[in-house]
Amino acid sequence: VGIAEIYKQMKKDRRMIAMESNKVPIWEKYALTVFEASAYFNIGEKKLRRIVTDNIDTGFIIQNGVKFLIKRKQFETFLENLTAI
Repeated sequence: VGIAEIYKQMKKDRRMIAMESNKVPIWEKYALTVFEASAYFNIGEKKLRRIVTDNIDTGFIIQNGVKFLIKRKQFETFLENLTAI
């Protein structure tokens, strides 16, 4: 077991704890983090980050400092109009 694997597992565990501590279910949230959107829409985080940067002015992105939030319903509409990601 390498240091990189341990770090990766610690990061994953931290995210899972953060998700479990949320009071609002993910399907009821107005805006999702890239990590939450990745789990909800079953799209990889790298792919979502690229979609966010390519579509920053389309109306489904909220930027909070360096953090991006994805408006769930607007992003669903955006995805419905795509045939490939």
